[in-house]
Amino acid sequence: MLTRTVRVSETSPVPYKGTPMQRENSLIVSLDIGTYKTAVVVAEPTPEGIDVIGIGTALSQGLRKGLILNVEAAVPVIRKAVEEAEVGASCEIHNVCVGLTGGFVEGLTSQGVVVVRDQEVAQDDVSRVTEVARTLALPPDCEILHVLPQEFLVDGQNRGRNPVGSAGVRLEADVQVIMVSTSAVQTLLRCCERADLQVRNLTLAVLAAAEAVLTPEEKELGVALLDIGGGTTGMAAFHRGVVQHTALLPIGGSHITNDLAAGLRAPLAEIEKLKQRHGCALVNLLTPGEMIEMPRVGGRDPIQVPRRRLSEIIELRVQEIFTLVKEQFAAAGILDQLGCGIVLTGGSAIMPGMTELAERIFHLPVRRGVPPQLGALVDQVNSPMYATGVGLILWEMQHMHANGVTHSRSGHGWQRVRERVVEWIREFF
Repeated sequence: MLTRTVRVSETSPVPYKGTPMQRENSLIVSLDIGTYKTAVVVAEPTPEGIDVIGIGTALSQGLRKGLILNVEAAVPVIRKAVEEAEVGASCEIHNVCVGLTGGFVEGLTSQGVVVVRDQEVAQDDVSRVTEVARTLALPPDCEILHVLPQEFLVDGQNRGRNPVGSAGVRLEADVQVIMVSTSAVQTLLRCCERADLQVRNLTLAVLAAAEAVLTPEEKELGVALLDIGGGTTGMAAFHRGVVQHTALLPIGGSHITNDLAAGLRAPLAEIEKLKQRHGCALVNLLTPGEMIEMPRVGGRDPIQVPRRRLSEIIELRVQEIFTLVKEQFAAAGILDQLGCGIVLTGGSAIMPGMTELAERIFHLPVRRGVPPQLGALVDQVNSPMYATGVGLILWEMQHMHANGVTHSRSGHGWQRVRERVVEWIREFF
């Protein structure tokens, strides 16, 4: 396991000792296309972890509930974020690791059984049993994005996540198969292609965020990550070190903004700014009598309104989101397994009162998730908003490390990614 140290350059990047092409070949770039914001993070692998050397952001267009509905509107936004990151990192970007944030997502537990060829489990046996376990009858417009091993049994005895070397004749595997919408994947890849980018890895965004903010101890004892974005809330629950449940709710921060615009009768753009500046998810945290200036539609003069009024609307919607998540976890039978509680990421997680309200709903400890060892560096990246962007890079590094791959920028398409799924499971051993 690589040490997940992340460092962000606060000044101009240190000159790279080598040709520009060699430098670009060493970089890993993530692309996080969210409903509200599109972010690009450029990082350079180091012996200690990664060094973030460039960031680009742009307000998203053409998305709803995490799905790209208008390719023509989304592509210029991607290009803008990429260009900004290129300037900051002094490089050219051609290949990206992309996070999937919208569409149908479902995780299923599947089993596979094979006969061990030489009475001692080899890596080839692990690959075969995993391939058997991932053979499912998929619903229409669905495909497998991830196959995540949970545990292996050799002749009925539990061998954890690394059975290689165990003596026996029968190998069984339990895996978590994550299915996603084929149309959502194809549209996402089409946008990247139109923006002159090749996808080197496609990852479920909430799993990438988990890679950046959850510790191995939390995953072992039980923890759930909620990635609350603009249009969706992704959830991933871990126990005994492996994924136990994944899901995606088509509800997020944009729904809070819409509620505020309807309740306060103010323009959406101004309400979003007001929410970011004065929003609070728990009324009890406010100072009594506090007033804020609220813009109005039609160019009318702003008026003074109690901040409590803003917070009341926010609290109702956030309470609904957390309640729906709790019901999902309860139905999956994992609510009692979350010994380390809940971790919140995504832009909406920044809002004051989110952790306190979550603790009230879940009756569990709750914290905000921030990529490790960023607190004393740059405030822009030291935020739950960039958990997915940093996590995508760490996820890719884990895959490369598990397969003995040097840091290369030679891109490959989604088809190649799917062919390597079985190889990538080695990251979990």
